[in-house]
Amino acid sequence: MFIDKVKIYIKAGNGGNGSASLHTEKYVPNGGPDGGDGGKGGDIVFVATTGENTLNAFHFQKHFRAENGENGGHKNCYGKQGKDLIVKVPVGTVVKTVDGDVVADMYEDGQRTVIAAGGKGGRGNRHFATARRQSPSFAEHGVQTQEHEVVLELKTIADVGLVGFPNVGKSTLLSVVSDAKPKIANYHFTTLSPNLGVVGYYDKSFVMADIPGLIEGASEGAGLGHSFLRHIERTRVLVHVVDMGGSEGRDPLDDFELINNEIFSYDPALKDLPMVVVANKMDMPAAEENLARFKAAYGDKYKIIPMMTLIHEGVDELLTTLVDILDKLPEPGPLEFTPVSLDKEEEDSFEIEELDDDVFEVTGGLVEILSRKVNLDDYDSFRYFQRVLKDKGVIAELRKRGARDGSTVIVGDLEFDFVD
Repeated sequence: MFIDKVKIYIKAGNGGNGSASLHTEKYVPNGGPDGGDGGKGGDIVFVATTGENTLNAFHFQKHFRAENGENGGHKNCYGKQGKDLIVKVPVGTVVKTVDGDVVADMYEDGQRTVIAAGGKGGRGNRHFATARRQSPSFAEHGVQTQEHEVVLELKTIADVGLVGFPNVGKSTLLSVVSDAKPKIANYHFTTLSPNLGVVGYYDKSFVMADIPGLIEGASEGAGLGHSFLRHIERTRVLVHVVDMGGSEGRDPLDDFELINNEIFSYDPALKDLPMVVVANKMDMPAAEENLARFKAAYGDKYKIIPMMTLIHEGVDELLTTLVDILDKLPEPGPLEFTPVSLDKEEEDSFEIEELDDDVFEVTGGLVEILSRKVNLDDYDSFRYFQRVLKDKGVIAELRKRGARDGSTVIVGDLEFDFVD
């Protein structure tokens, strides 16, 4: 089983709560607040590794949760930070949201990327002490993180990609030019997952990928087309292997046009990649005649190399051609994209909506922040809540919107009467 696309669920650790401790010690009256801050929650960290080449492990484990931060303690003791959760993924894995936005491209071996950051720890009550409120009996709660659904897609990283119809000799060619040992048999879809091989040619080397055979409709998903075509996106050169002998009763020219159409329909940017044509199975009766027609049609546009893979005829010419092309191409790099963050930035903005006559609701980031800081059962905390509403302009905006004495105001889970 080869899995190259999977959906998983990740959740960073919650931040620990701040402590509302008051210092108590013999002979020390009015010791004051000494509540420590809560610890930060653990991050979800993805690490790219060459030790994995499939996403099979994620078929069995789909939920990943980092450790929560511990609560703060008395004597200004900070809570312990939650442990980061390390998730190893194969090099070439692209992390996306369920909407298709790219979060990260795990392109290089050893690359570490924080996919979901742990929640901040809440502040202890000592942070809320003022000249008038010297012993606050409330503290801040840690940030509660959300669970995220993400999609992992594995896109094979190779310099050269072998493409073509099933059973045209791609796996045989890979086995001849590298030490790879792909499964080889005389039937369609012998190869169901990309096979990689390192090709050494004198002092040069490059990675070649045997992409499973494509069929008509592959760009629309036929015959696992999307799964196969995904692995072409990162290649630098395409080698199109054509059965020039027409051993299965198909016309090589039609095969070539059909596969190219599927590749370019899937991703038009692939038209910009250099393509070399391998005219394979030249030992078949009709091969010479088909090759002449093929050169007449495409000889001006593509480099065409006649080949009999089993006896290695044409292999040296192919490798020389590929090395020359690769030497002139820029070094490969990760995807070009604007990364999307799964973590929401805290904002103290607010919006006011009139739900009914004399009923107003305050929503927005300010409400979420206050919900972590305010304990409505505590007098000091409630006074702090009122002061923040005034300082941030919420009270003034309520007046502008028509709130008056007796109007109902809803802020999060709290409902109270407006007093002007």
